[in-house]
Amino acid sequence: MIVIGGGLGGLSTGCYAQMNGYRSRIFEMHDIPGGCCTGWGRGDFTFDCCVSWLLGNGPGNEMHQIWLELGALQGKEMRHFDVFNIVRGRDGRAVYFYSDPDRLEAHLLSLSPADARLIRGFCAGLRKFRTCLSTYPFLKPVGLMGRWERWRMLAGFVPYLNLFRTSMSVLMTEYSARFQDPLLREAFNYILLEKHPAFPVLPFYFQMAAQANRSAGVPEGGSLGLARSIEARYARLGGEITYNAKVERILVENDRAVGVRLADGSEHRADIVVSACDGHTTLMKFLEGRYLDDTYRRLYTQTIDEPGMVFPGYVSVFLGLRRDFPQGDPTTTHLLDEATAARLPGIRHPSLNVQFRSRFYPELSPRDTTVVYATYFSDTAPWRGLSEGPEQLSRPRRGEEHHTLPVRRGRAYSAAKHRVRDTVVAFLEERYPGLKDSIAVRDTSTPLTQIRYTGNYDGTVLGWQPFVEGGETMEELVKKHGPVLPGLRNFYLSGVWATTGGLIRAAAAGRQVMQFVCRDDGLDFTATVDDSAPPPTHVVVPVGPR
Repeated sequence: MIVIGGGLGGLSTGCYAQMNGYRSRIFEMHDIPGGCCTGWGRGDFTFDCCVSWLLGNGPGNEMHQIWLELGALQGKEMRHFDVFNIVRGRDGRAVYFYSDPDRLEAHLLSLSPADARLIRGFCAGLRKFRTCLSTYPFLKPVGLMGRWERWRMLAGFVPYLNLFRTSMSVLMTEYSARFQDPLLREAFNYILLEKHPAFPVLPFYFQMAAQANRSAGVPEGGSLGLARSIEARYARLGGEITYNAKVERILVENDRAVGVRLADGSEHRADIVVSACDGHTTLMKFLEGRYLDDTYRRLYTQTIDEPGMVFPGYVSVFLGLRRDFPQGDPTTTHLLDEATAARLPGIRHPSLNVQFRSRFYPELSPRDTTVVYATYFSDTAPWRGLSEGPEQLSRPRRGEEHHTLPVRRGRAYSAAKHRVRDTVVAFLEERYPGLKDSIAVRDTSTPLTQIRYTGNYDGTVLGWQPFVEGGETMEELVKKHGPVLPGLRNFYLSGVWATTGGLIRAAAAGRQVMQFVCRDDGLDFTATVDDSAPPPTHVVVPVGPR
């Protein structure tokens, strides 16, 4: 089996392939694993650009079992927080979205007694949602469930049907508009760090309930550490991963996938090909737009370009500070005034999420130092308009071809990045005096950076958005036919483009695609928990107002 892409979806696919007796090989165009789940070094600092919370990093749900099967958490400390996110208004007032529903209710009531009915209703829903997380299915795709399994799954949801109905039928933008307090009216949209206009209330409940249950903290070692752990599990299972190997074409003979051709012209054959990389690249380039029925063709030629169908990209500013900033909270979304937002190219919503990451990832910087990670959702078009260079460029380095090296994008692009960095630094200096003078290293990334490293369509980090046509259509196709293309045998899709975005979704997709492969080959699927290291430990890091 050949797996294209060494992100979490590809690594997961490879691990479950090895568990089920397949001999697999992953081709990854970067020189490290993880895809979007990654980080990089700048001097003594590691800039981690992914995991702000990891669904399933604690027990009591099927998500956790997947991470244990992949060896992602073993031997590590899991850090949990009593506050999911802080939203700070333009006037300095702050809303602390506590994980515990009782603390959250008391805090919100202290901010706006006039909104008591709505506050109590939201917190009651969150309390009930905490009890239903164990019923969510992640281990087996619905499309492979028998009648009894589906019935048992639905029976588990019966006590929560009214909660699901109400939280799925109302967008958070509509729900939040009911608050009388102007800060609450805006802040509820930013619970999940950025604004998600297409999200109903349900995913807000899901994420907050998971953290309240101590199953949405962060793993020791951060994003790249998480990917490295799964890479090591894959190696122990006997898998092979080849880096700096960029796939250019999926080889097809007699409507059967038979291998891949790399950028260096070499061809590699296999009985099965699984693509866990960018979906648009896979279907429209690797397969040249063949094997698309009407639904798939519309999905990848029209729907994908409609507003809100895929997750946007990010602009990120990283700062390595020479000293500690204990007054900096792990995560705060600042609501921006129009003048500040106007200085940030491509910004989707007037907000900036700022994380003082050394509180929960102390191992990623020296003692008594700080890493700051500031991000905003960004459209890609403005950055493309500023760029003069190619989005990706392959060239040799130390005698080996590399495909993700920096490219020259011109003065306008560079000037825009500097303007973003300077705007963020000035914004933070006002709130944390002395921060500017303590900067040791800095870096800025844009959606074009994401494209260079991963090839993801339009710089998205999470692929299809749920709750809208794109994600809903893809999930229905997989539920009905499996992660396959019509008319093409021995080919499967994995990762976030075979589901909707998120790290646990990518990992679960690898498990589920192998269940379809085993079904098609007449084999019983099997999976085992990695026992090469002790179980993870858990600690709670208090945040709270100061």
